[in-house]
Amino acid sequence: MDSLNSDSPRMQLHGIRLMHSLQQTEPAKTQLLAKLTTSANTSARLINMLDWTHPTNTTIRLFAAKVTAELAKGLRVATTPGLIQNVSTRLDYGNKVRERGNPLMDTDDEQEAMHDPVLNVSDNHEERCISVPDSGNLLETQDRSTQQVGTAGQSSEEEPLVETDQDLLPALGMSILYNLAGSDQSNCEEIVRSTGLIPKIIGFTSYRRSDTAYTDSQGKVLVTSSLQLSHRLTSINGEIGITLWHKVSKHAFLLRNLAKILEDCRSSQESRKLVAGILRNLAVDGNTRQEIGCIQVIITRLMQEFLSLGQPSVSHADHVLRKVAGQALAMLAMESVQNSSVILNETGHVFIKELTMMIHDDRHRCVAASLLRSIVLQAWPELNESDLQAISYSVREVLERIMDAEGAELEILIGLSSEICRVIPADFARELEHGYIKDRFVKRLVDALNANMEPSAHYRGIRRVILQQAINMMEHDPCYASCFSNCRMMEAVSMVEETASKAENYSIFLGDVGLMEHREPLSSLVVRVKQLLAVRPTQQPSSRLVFGARPRAR
Repeated sequence: MDSLNSDSPRMQLHGIRLMHSLQQTEPAKTQLLAKLTTSANTSARLINMLDWTHPTNTTIRLFAAKVTAELAKGLRVATTPGLIQNVSTRLDYGNKVRERGNPLMDTDDEQEAMHDPVLNVSDNHEERCISVPDSGNLLETQDRSTQQVGTAGQSSEEEPLVETDQDLLPALGMSILYNLAGSDQSNCEEIVRSTGLIPKIIGFTSYRRSDTAYTDSQGKVLVTSSLQLSHRLTSINGEIGITLWHKVSKHAFLLRNLAKILEDCRSSQESRKLVAGILRNLAVDGNTRQEIGCIQVIITRLMQEFLSLGQPSVSHADHVLRKVAGQALAMLAMESVQNSSVILNETGHVFIKELTMMIHDDRHRCVAASLLRSIVLQAWPELNESDLQAISYSVREVLERIMDAEGAELEILIGLSSEICRVIPADFARELEHGYIKDRFVKRLVDALNANMEPSAHYRGIRRVILQQAINMMEHDPCYASCFSNCRMMEAVSMVEETASKAENYSIFLGDVGLMEHREPLSSLVVRVKQLLAVRPTQQPSSRLVFGARPRAR
């Protein structure tokens, strides 16, 4: 640390090299980070090095960026003045364009660029490509540079560094931001407040940039860094999370850039997974959800990834990509008639059958059931006879899974069975009767209602879907009221009425912030269940309706 604070450039280089070397092994790494986080002067010196723009300081700055990327995992921006500003400046190196601006808006004097060899990315290949082994978890690259720590008498020229595509300053800057955003929400607030920072980050999602001197492989590194950081920023919970994804989603070219990455067959599996995750995160907003649904190539590519058309899922990474693509589709279909219709018609109505088959797969059951529920709820007028038949064949599997499921999976499956009951009530009732599980199923619903008088933060809608299931069953056949009453449903519903919370009126939560408010409050469902329970016919429930009978409209 003393070397880092020296006035000698060679000592400074020695100090920063030593720090980087210590970060490569434990316990030296932990000990070093502990000292750095408690040494305000040394941390400040390290941050200041990021802003050293003289060409002779190139190597020092790159090593400083590497060390800072690891240090950022435990930093609070509020205690390190200038960090965000310095990192933001590093991102400028990749956004310098060659072409002129709008001829109606610029003037000749505004086109006079500063001939700074550091800022001019096309003229400074060393600035872009000097290799320093990566230490952050954002950039997963191999260590391809020399590991020896120089002495105080050695210079950077005496230890030449191998050039690679991995250590571009903008990529290192985004690695720092990635780790900052993951360590403390107050850091996210500083990122939001930094003028122009988020547009710079999103700017690197442009897959093919003709306006920079970066090579194709360098461009891919920057795209991946940008996607990983954008994914993290759109995954933050709470009020600051809402602010972040609002800022990200309003970028004029973001969705276009994401669509191009999905469309390009050369895109890596990791990039496609990150794009799907970003789209899933952005879809919590209704307007953005509709905007995404209007981009056909996004729906097409997400469907292909989710259904794994033409390529079976064999690796863990394949299954993760399928899951995230399915999550994105499920979010896009939620509360959207338009998107549900687009998704349903994308594969010529074979999609419903594919979804019902996925319910048998533990890895994809929740995503498939959630997506199927949204399609049935939002696009039921477009379901044809083959769709209804496929759904009918899935009823037994859904009911059996409900008997054993818990938590969020139970909520999703009951939500699906409720919609199946509404769309093909006769088939649903027949399966209950022929499977001899009617009484057991009703008891399961009441027991689940009693067990969730204080719904978990991870499945706050479970009481809502149980009430909706009961309503759909009793509205189809009032005789089900007797079955529910025999299981003391009225007492359970009265408890729900006494303990109903505002949180149960939302479909999605970012931390404690509710999104996608239901049209019908929970209290209205309680009133309707009580009304239906008051009807006590003497005959038993029957499955008197014919297959394919169209449901009542909601």
